[in-house]
Amino acid sequence: MKPIRVLIVEDSIVFRELLVQNLNKDPAIQVVATAKDPFEARDAILQYKPDVMTLDVELPRMSGIEFLRKLMPQYPFPVVVISALSDKVFDALNAGAVDFVAKPVVSNRAQLEDFIKNELLVKIKIASTAKISNIKKHTMLQEQQHLLPKKKDLIVAIGASTGGTEAIFAVAKEFGPDIPGVIVVQHMPPGFTAMYAKRLDDQCRIKVKEAETGDRVLPGHMLIAPGGDRHMHLLKVNGVYQVECKAGPKVNGHCPSVDVLFESVAKTAGADAVGIILTGMGGDGAKGLLSMRKAGARTIGQDESTCVVYGMPKVAYDLGAVEHQMKLSDIAGRTYALLNKM
Repeated sequence: MKPIRVLIVEDSIVFRELLVQNLNKDPAIQVVATAKDPFEARDAILQYKPDVMTLDVELPRMSGIEFLRKLMPQYPFPVVVISALSDKVFDALNAGAVDFVAKPVVSNRAQLEDFIKNELLVKIKIASTAKISNIKKHTMLQEQQHLLPKKKDLIVAIGASTGGTEAIFAVAKEFGPDIPGVIVVQHMPPGFTAMYAKRLDDQCRIKVKEAETGDRVLPGHMLIAPGGDRHMHLLKVNGVYQVECKAGPKVNGHCPSVDVLFESVAKTAGADAVGIILTGMGGDGAKGLLSMRKAGARTIGQDESTCVVYGMPKVAYDLGAVEHQMKLSDIAGRTYALLNKM
């Protein structure tokens, strides 16, 4: 198999050289060029035709975000953003980046090398499989988007990974205040989930926040599991749904884990839930979604034609966990339709 050809765009000479040295240690990676700003990057793209580009957000002469906005319509290919803790990363994802990593604040070279090996390398390899044509392709929904009055409490649970920030937004923006409580796990580094929740809250009709233990799961509200070392569980306390964010080991390589959330929804809500699994690499959430379906919940999986990475939904579908497989643009409407049959 040919190595993944990588272009590194980074203005720090020291960091750039560390990236080159450590990425080239992996036989599956070949750094074909580096650039210190978007103008050098443009020339390198044309000359070397890389498979994946790593891109710093803060660059001289032109920001990484502005560069993405100019680049992607003309030369779409996978980009992994390296960003300090800032909501600018979501502008980069909106502009067409596949994924991002949080730029580490480290005290020694060994920590930096560990970050490159265990985080950046993984993201580059995932990005190399991404379908760039599926980024930002959302069409109008077809189905009814109003919830009939219900006496019982219902839950909507969503899980996603690579490509998920835009996919979740595509679904959430179609939800109205009548939607039952929505709980979400999106694989993301700590610190960024609060920014992401705030961004959705500003752009959607529903209320969105980063979850905290004890938060009630209310209609017209979405709770997003905090990134870091805590899993989010659904509980029912005195007849009221709420979440618990509790420390625990990684499951399927992730914390928070979609499987952990979905298993708790299967146990707590049973048939009074809709589970949705969106774009992402790996199999996190597949077994949990199967548990939900076995408990009587209705389940939806994003189809291959609209996934940035058709990993998690595929594993779930192959397990028999997905009742309805469909385009991203149809998921919110189908969610309403399923809720109206409960």
